[in-house]
This record gives sequence, structure tokens and C-alpha cells, in this order.
Amino acid sequence: MTLPFGTAPVDPAPVWTAECLLPAVGASVAEARALVRRELGRWGLDELVDDCSLIVSELASNVVRHGGNVFTLRLGSNGTWVYGEVFDQGDGVPHQREADVDSIGGRGLLIVDELADDWGVAGSGRGGKTVWFLAGAGSPSPLPVVPHQMRIAVG
Repeated sequence: MTLPFGTAPVDPAPVWTAECLLPAVGASVAEARALVRRELGRWGLDELVDDCSLIVSELASNVVRHGGNVFTLRLGSNGTWVYGEVFDQGDGVPHQREADVDSIGGRGLLIVDELADDWGVAGSGRGGKTVWFLAGAGSPSPLPVVPHQMRIAVG
């Protein structure tokens, strides 16, 4: 099955891909992390597992808290970098905010910004949005955000 990765700022297209549709419930955050660990391990990207797991955990947690009923996690890699997308049908656009020192939340996108080489949001409001990230590229992507066709391998 071939599906578009609507915002992939990577070229050439990934060699390995994975996709998972999950309900927007707390247990899905751990399931999303497990997918990252399994696939990146399979792809020989052990050095990116921890950072990508934390990024995906933060993005999935945001969906559970603010998004729709389900979300899609997509991952792709060429063996050097990892590109990921989390799509949900919820309204609104996520944005970084400064959390008060005593706050127990509000730091998720600050963590994503620190760990990812590049990240962003595509789409907004009705119809949902995609939050994407790139890790392992070494610096923010100088490439334009363009659609790619990717082969999806699940399981």
C-alpha cells in the first residue's frame, strides 16, 4: 500500500517505513513508543531510539490530551535520519509555550524542539493537523517541505 507523507522535508524518500493507527487514549502513548523502539531497532538506528521515543511520546500525549479520537503515527528512514508524523483530527494548532516553573505540563513541544533537528505543523483546524519531526539529520532541514509517496510496512 502506498500512502503520501504530506509534509516530509526529506530527500531522497525513506527506504524503511512504518505506520500505526491508534485510539487517542493513554495506553496508546506506550504503544507508539514501542513501535518506535521496534522499528528503529530493526532499521539499525539504535542511537536515535531514545530521542525519537521521547518525541513520539510527547506528540502522542498531546493528541490524547487535545486531539481527536484516533491518531496516526508514521515513521520513515533512509538509515541515517528518522522522519515522523503524528496526525490527528482535533481542532487547533499546537504551539510552544513557556511553562511556569511550578507547572506540571506545557513542556512537550519544548522537548520536541530540543531533541528534533527540525519539526513543524501542517494543516490546522477542521480536518486535523500533522505534527512532523526529523531526527538524525544533524541540523534543521534545508530542504523544502514537499509531499512524498512512501511504502507503508506495518508490523
